[in-house]
Amino acid sequence: MRTRVDIRPRRGSRTDMAEAEGSGGGGSGARPDMAVQRAELGPLLAMALMPGESWYLVDSRWFKQWKKYVGFDSWDMFGAGDLSLFPGPVDNSGLFGDPETQSLKEHLIDELDYVLVPAEAWNKLVMWYGCMDGQQPIVRKVVEYGLFVKHYKVEVYLLELKLCESSDPDNVISCHFSKADTVATIEKEMRKLFNIPTEKETRLWNRYMSNTYEQLCKLDSTVQDAGLYQGQMVLIEVKNEDGTWPGQPILAKGSGFVCNSYSCRDNVSLSQPGLCGLSNLGNTCFMNSALQCLSNTPPLTDYFLEDKYEAEINQNNPLGMRGEIAEAYAELIKQMWSGRQSHVAPRMFKTQVGRFAPQFSGYQQQDSQELLAFLLDGLHEDLNRVKKKPYLELKDASGRPDSAVAKEAWENHRLRNDSIIVDIFHGLFKSTLVCPKCSKVSVTFDPFCYLTLPLPLRRDRLMEVTLVYADPKRRPVQYRVVVPMMGAISDLCESLSRLSGAPAENMVVTDVYNHRFHKIFHMDEGLNHIMPKDDIFVYEVCKQSVDSSEYITLSVYFREKTMRQSNNASGTVLFGQPLLISVPKHKLTVDHLYSVVLEQISRYVKLPLAEEYSATCTGKGTCNGSNGVVEGDIEEMEHQDGGEEVKDKLAEADACHSEGCMPVESARDLQPCKKQLFTFSLVNSSGTSEINSIVEGKILKLNAFSALAIDWDSDTRRLLFDEQEAQAFEKHGSMLQPQKKKAVVALRDCIELFTTMETLGEHDPWYCPNCKKHQQATKKFDLWSLPRILVVHLKRFSYSRYWRDKLDTVVEFPVRGLNMSEFVCDPRAGSYVYDLIAVSNHYGAMGVGHYTAYAKNKVNDKWYYFDDSSVSMASEDQIVTKAAYVLFYQRRSSEEHTAPSPPQEEYDGMDTN
Repeated sequence: MRTRVDIRPRRGSRTDMAEAEGSGGGGSGARPDMAVQRAELGPLLAMALMPGESWYLVDSRWFKQWKKYVGFDSWDMFGAGDLSLFPGPVDNSGLFGDPETQSLKEHLIDELDYVLVPAEAWNKLVMWYGCMDGQQPIVRKVVEYGLFVKHYKVEVYLLELKLCESSDPDNVISCHFSKADTVATIEKEMRKLFNIPTEKETRLWNRYMSNTYEQLCKLDSTVQDAGLYQGQMVLIEVKNEDGTWPGQPILAKGSGFVCNSYSCRDNVSLSQPGLCGLSNLGNTCFMNSALQCLSNTPPLTDYFLEDKYEAEINQNNPLGMRGEIAEAYAELIKQMWSGRQSHVAPRMFKTQVGRFAPQFSGYQQQDSQELLAFLLDGLHEDLNRVKKKPYLELKDASGRPDSAVAKEAWENHRLRNDSIIVDIFHGLFKSTLVCPKCSKVSVTFDPFCYLTLPLPLRRDRLMEVTLVYADPKRRPVQYRVVVPMMGAISDLCESLSRLSGAPAENMVVTDVYNHRFHKIFHMDEGLNHIMPKDDIFVYEVCKQSVDSSEYITLSVYFREKTMRQSNNASGTVLFGQPLLISVPKHKLTVDHLYSVVLEQISRYVKLPLAEEYSATCTGKGTCNGSNGVVEGDIEEMEHQDGGEEVKDKLAEADACHSEGCMPVESARDLQPCKKQLFTFSLVNSSGTSEINSIVEGKILKLNAFSALAIDWDSDTRRLLFDEQEAQAFEKHGSMLQPQKKKAVVALRDCIELFTTMETLGEHDPWYCPNCKKHQQATKKFDLWSLPRILVVHLKRFSYSRYWRDKLDTVVEFPVRGLNMSEFVCDPRAGSYVYDLIAVSNHYGAMGVGHYTAYAKNKVNDKWYYFDDSSVSMASEDQIVTKAAYVLFYQRRSSEEHTAPSPPQEEYDGMDTN
């Protein structure tokens, strides 16, 4: 006898329907409608940061789901209020590197991995939605950076310091501090940790190399201003009763205790001038790499070593930094070229940079080219010989000869900008814009300090995906497929189909995250939505049958029912790999769903065999509940592995209630009555909250990709669910094949790409003065004049809304004799032949990795490799690698090449050598 099956809402309001069953703390407050949520949180999320305030981290995946559910973005209102989009309790599990300690993963990126919300917004979200059970809020303080221009940011990562007493340096305790905390705060914490009475006089020392210590004299200095870095050792020394300080060997005179920012060792070690390493102060390899390149730029280093900068410091330039950057750089260069030290610690220089450029003030990994750009600009403004910049009106070329317009542009530039940096590093671009409608030509000449060259983009990319076959007996297989770089999901399916034999039209591509489908892709969506770290699973599903029955595809999540000890309330926890199942619409009943799911999981779930059943159904069927058993179940389960344990557990179950029973067609069309392994719930797309209850009735009315949860009690999962087999997969041969050697491009290819004509994008139009409207003009860059020192930045990092990537293409660049003459469009220009003098290298992925440098010493003309404090010999054949990021070239003098120089009166300073 079959009873009616239907899906109907729980009693109560629409809000009550979506209440999370296992939402953890909070979430009990009445949740307002979507419009009120948008109105209340909109202004809060737009609030400016204020120092001292607390802000909270929210996993961006949960936050995006919430925005979709409430229709927060005006361009994404489709589906607002759809209960399948309900986000459930706030879930930050994706941000934790260690779920036990709830410590953050390293290298999380704002907006990409998490969003920051103020305290009031956090409180509202938790009041409305609750928070996942056991998760502590991730709260951080707003700290202030900068000297003149104040810059506020949320300090996501606190600084870990290793604290110890000078009398017992082996007893180290790790503590976390804000960069805004003072040295006095550290001292107070250390007194508490090491039980030092308040009346005892103490002093603090920080260790920044193996035997080098510096006293932290200013207790009111912040951690940031004191130059303390991640993992640094801080010692506390307690004064003796007789008024002397301890004479421990570690603190003995001559062991390296200094107050000079750049001192390395007390014992003087003679070395070659310039061959001086730079200590890593905590993720400062990017700075060390840039500094080594500049240090080995002869004309700039000679300028500072000869003290020529002293007469040109411009302390009153409003665009400068009161000459402090120039003075800090000069002090560092003199230390590096003294020949007395094998390495120095550039702490004071970093502190000064951080005061003026807050983005470099912390200890997160940064970009060596961005630091170079800041430093060259900062040195220029600090050393600008122009004390009062005149106002200049820009003039259009208006058909005048290029030489006249270029000469005028360069003279105007020198009227406002005149420094050693301009003398050495500045060149001139020619930019040509042509209107596609009226053919108006606009020619301008603009100065540049470095060339940023694009790399030819790869036309395809490798993706690793896991195919879950429709055949439940087959393990999933991991494939490595080649897809077009700017292709669509359909291209991925076609490529996977060729390797696997599974029909592309039967594939559904998903992004699986934390046991749920974060996204189910449409065939026409771009592959640029998929980032390298995403876990992509492709499911083979039935989309049509022989009898042309309409199939519907459903998401299925595994959940374990748990009991919270605090209030004895039940909750659920997701586990396992989600499923996608296809069911004919006319068979969409609970018992058929049960049989389909049972078939799909039969590889890793122990199922009783037909001959093991001694009892038959008596018309009541199987219980739609986790505790229901019918007579005979215990005897049948004894034949399973671990039968005694199963028998004991099942014996505790309540007797079956006839009204909760229904017959189940098992995966093998078996009819014997047995305990149901799981129950169904209709849930939101995250699987965290139930939308409706499933009750007995007729055909279920479900939409495509509706989400169902199959709920297991803990005992059934432990006894019957094989976790190891459920996670098992095989690797296709494509995963084992060596990857193709990456293409090599020449530096001239990058220059040609830079000077190629392009059409402006629709979002970046040019305003045509003739048409009086914005037009998608054609644009072309050319090189008019080049500097003595040519800095070439290879644009290895690419950014988009969905994609952040590093191009590790090998760029072949000449170490000697780079001839740039053919790329200079001034017909009367001289010869531009360059030799390489330095390279900044980046190893690893974007946002992480390590920076080093190759540089040629100006004293002995030999190449060296600089890796933080380490300096070693290098040869020319080592220099060209895929890690090369910024290249420094020095122009040969006129005696070194035979091409004639241009007439000086024609250029009047245009040739910036």
